[in-house]
Amino acid sequence: MNWEMLAAIGQLAAVFVGIPSLIYLALQIREQTKERRQAAVNALAVQWGDLTKSLHDNAEFGAIYLRGVQSFTDLDGLSKLRFSAFLNRFFKNFEGMYFSHRDRILTESLWGEIERTMSDVIAYPGTRQWWETRRHWHTQEFARVVDEIIARGDKPNAYSTYNLHELIPPKDGGKR
Repeated sequence: MNWEMLAAIGQLAAVFVGIPSLIYLALQIREQTKERRQAAVNALAVQWGDLTKSLHDNAEFGAIYLRGVQSFTDLDGLSKLRFSAFLNRFFKNFEGMYFSHRDRILTESLWGEIERTMSDVIAYPGTRQWWETRRHWHTQEFARVVDEIIARGDKPNAYSTYNLHELIPPKDGGKR
């Protein structure tokens, strides 16, 4: 056997050893990517739960929220502050979810669910009034997403079965 033959056999052996190693490495990277995506989705779900908790844990704030989505401009100063702080967190959460979707961390079906929720909230006039005052707090890319939802002109139906007129006293103190 000459040196060229030995070199060829060595190269062939390296291929047979190297290919399975590369396949194993690719599988490990793929699995880690799945785990990272799932961890990101879980983190977003926890953030979402923490955010919406304030609506069901605090009746006073729940009432402010329901009045605010109807009309941001009609809220008193303190209620505007609380409603605005909540919507800011709400929209920052949506923004994070949008970028997770754009970066292919969230699937199309999950993003569809989030976008429908956004559409329901954005359909209300109070949310749109708030957005006009706080649009500049968000990235231009995300602002375009919200603006496109607003442009669709969806009707506010998310709370249509809640009998809001019974929950929220009119501004005239109930006199009709």
